[in-house]
Amino acid sequence: MSLLDRLVSWFQRRVYGRFTGLFKGRDEFDLTSGDIARPLFYLSLPIIVTNLLQTAYNLIDTFWLGQYSTEALAAISFAFPMVFLLISVGMGLSVAGSVLVAQHIGADEEAEAEYAASQTVALSLLGAVILGLVGYVFVEELLGLLGASQDVLPLATEYMQVISLGMAFMFGFFVFIALMRGYGDTITPMLVMFGSVLLNVVLDPFLIFGWGPFPELGIQGAAIATVFSRALALAVGLAIMFRGARGVRIRLRQMRPDLSFAKKLVGIGFPASIEGMGRALSINLLLVIVGFFPTYVVAAYGIGTRVFSVIFLPAIAVARGVETMTGQNVGAGKPERAKAAADFAARTTFIVLGALGVVAWVGAEPIIAAFTDDAQVIEVGVTFLRYVAPSFGFIGVMRAYNGSFRGTGKTLTAAGIVLVIYGLVRLPIAATLSQSALGYRGIWLAFAASNVLGAGLAYGWYRRGTWRRVDVTGGPAAPGLGDDVEPSTDD
Repeated sequence: MSLLDRLVSWFQRRVYGRFTGLFKGRDEFDLTSGDIARPLFYLSLPIIVTNLLQTAYNLIDTFWLGQYSTEALAAISFAFPMVFLLISVGMGLSVAGSVLVAQHIGADEEAEAEYAASQTVALSLLGAVILGLVGYVFVEELLGLLGASQDVLPLATEYMQVISLGMAFMFGFFVFIALMRGYGDTITPMLVMFGSVLLNVVLDPFLIFGWGPFPELGIQGAAIATVFSRALALAVGLAIMFRGARGVRIRLRQMRPDLSFAKKLVGIGFPASIEGMGRALSINLLLVIVGFFPTYVVAAYGIGTRVFSVIFLPAIAVARGVETMTGQNVGAGKPERAKAAADFAARTTFIVLGALGVVAWVGAEPIIAAFTDDAQVIEVGVTFLRYVAPSFGFIGVMRAYNGSFRGTGKTLTAAGIVLVIYGLVRLPIAATLSQSALGYRGIWLAFAASNVLGAGLAYGWYRRGTWRRVDVTGGPAAPGLGDDVEPSTDD
């Protein structure tokens, strides 16, 4: 038994078991029958923790680089949205794989789910390698187009070049999370993410400041720590899926690229990529607008968006839970239950995020001050939080219904809502008001307005009911499946 196999076995015996009291596994609830609140809670709770740990990567880098220099802090304000943009280009494949796995599991088609997962892993890793190489070559030009100043551009480029070379490791782990979620297992990715973040926490200060025997690498050190941590997490994730003891199983013989399946995966995943890219491009294009203001405004914007990424975790997690519940219930032929889950999720996240908005408004100053001691950055960051906080609840509504759209395979609808709200509402308002007497405060108002309008559009479109008529599991889901699947006795 290899060292990695021993690590996975230890993880399953010792670590997983300690969390089964609080986090219920897929074998302890049914997503397609019974109560809605309980399975959605147990499905979403580990996703919240996983996303919190994911956000911790960014927050840890933000904290340590904020201590390193204001220029480094401003640099990652440009770099983080670029990371999101590169990952979003290929993220649609993981969404497509998750939806296909969920619908096949809901239809009790385990073999088809395994084939979908195996193909998704292979095609996604191949795409990530190509994307990373392209990003490495053109990242400096892209950052320049976003308005990075000459003081910030070299630092942001250093960070992004390392991230680009490690794109396959970073994106591969997201695929692992998505496929396990589609199956209904959200605990295993959470625990693997925990180990990865813990490693990143340890490595960051050593590589950034040059503690002990390590050289002082600054912002490049933060990128190296992140890539190394993700690489180890991906290795563990792949080992878990190959073994198939928890969650969906992948098989090496089914990972040979299948052109007909690739077309199907891209057909579902491309709009989901557009949705992710729409969000990422919105943040990047807003950086162009923010870049016209002094560096302390850019730094405050970077901190504010990182804080939002934490506050919005419940909405993102519940949306992913709704995506899985919708997929499995549509696969099981129960669209009314899928609709009930989406409505429940929208109401719940509106209340939860509304309450978090109150907390953010009241505690804006200490929240921003936790990341920097620059008085100008704190002042601008406080205004950012207080302008946007009253609209937090509406983010939950839009996320919940978009999650249900994705779960049915209506990824184009979810993408359309995001593009309209960000491209036709947020950006024009920000560009216009930032040139008025409001200055940078006009950008903050654009966030609030787009959040409210996005909720209304998602709610109204969902009520049209067109998502009921989608079937993404039909067609050539798994050609040659009978020849590829190994006997069940080897599991």
